[in-house]
Amino acid sequence: MTRDEDVLGGEPRIEGTRIGVRHVAACVIEGGQSPAAVADQCDVSLAAVYEALSHYYEHVAEMREYEQANEAAFDEVRETSLEPKETVK
Repeated sequence: MTRDEDVLGGEPRIEGTRIGVRHVAACVIEGGQSPAAVADQCDVSLAAVYEALSHYYEHVAEMREYEQANEAAFDEVRETSLEPKETVK
């Protein structure tokens, strides 16, 4: 796993990719996909998927902080986004 402030905002990711640890964990834990399916879908080794999952479980509190910050950013965008004044027919 690696981090770079210029890639995924510094979130941990699989080295040499833009595939974040949270993405891998979401696919496996929340999405019910097998690690092998995620490896195939993301075109990374099965070992890399297990390393990402291991990193996730070793840093659960940190991963939750990233998720909360991400949700807060989306909420802010939703609140400040322009909404049409009338419906187009």
